[in-house]
Amino acid sequence: MKLLINEDPIPLLPSLAMKVGLNAALFLQQLHYRLNISKNIREGHKWVFNTYDDWMEEFPFWSLNTIKRITYDLEQKGYLISTSKHNKMKIDNTKWYRIDYEKLPFSYTPNEITADPKPDTPPAQHETSINSQLDAVQTHTGTTAYPTMGRPITKELKKNNNKTIVEKNLDVAHSVIQYLNDKTGKHFKAESAATRKFINGRIKEGYTQEDFIRVIDLKTKQWLNLREFNAFLRPSTLFNATNFENYVNELVVAREPEKELYIPPVLDFNSGEGLI
Repeated sequence: MKLLINEDPIPLLPSLAMKVGLNAALFLQQLHYRLNISKNIREGHKWVFNTYDDWMEEFPFWSLNTIKRITYDLEQKGYLISTSKHNKMKIDNTKWYRIDYEKLPFSYTPNEITADPKPDTPPAQHETSINSQLDAVQTHTGTTAYPTMGRPITKELKKNNNKTIVEKNLDVAHSVIQYLNDKTGKHFKAESAATRKFINGRIKEGYTQEDFIRVIDLKTKQWLNLREFNAFLRPSTLFNATNFENYVNELVVAREPEKELYIPPVLDFNSGEGLI
């Protein structure tokens, strides 16, 4: 059994993990990297805007609830600043994130730009200074110190880490869709982007291939021979987030053992049976 890995590790200083917690430190590490290469300047600060789905792609080993909990805790402690006011449309709730570096002792802050540049103007000079800072920075004592948060999760590393997960999810999608087609006589394709999105979404929420199979069994039993419901035996209905959760809970109720109905004995007083 291999005890060492060949992939690039994610360096993390124990002092940071001790201050904010391991998961929070990993999140700050990745956000710190994204901030350094970000071209989104607002109010003199660099920002990263991400949806929760985007963060799940950055951290495929965390669930949605874990990411929400991490960001909420960091916001409450003041290490993470987030807002949605920089979105162009008010109905867009995508959050913009930055780190309050003043809350993190012994960390360096990316160079701030005092004025918002034009959206199409890349801050080339700023990027050059960031690259030099990533190598090393000088402390007030004159000694060389490296950035508090270490090497980021690069796109290449994320691609390698996600490869196995993607292949596994694709295998599940093929098995689930083949089973659905066999049960219904339909011809859905596992390669469909929409279908894979539904299935991958449920897998990220912790559901297994067996959960998909049981839901298919349940709904085909209920709907297959009903003309008005047969059309709903499709991935978009069965595997979307709200429906799937409801169907799984429907399975839980269906599996509960039914209480036996007590039927009292019939007493025939004319024959004398049943009398003591």
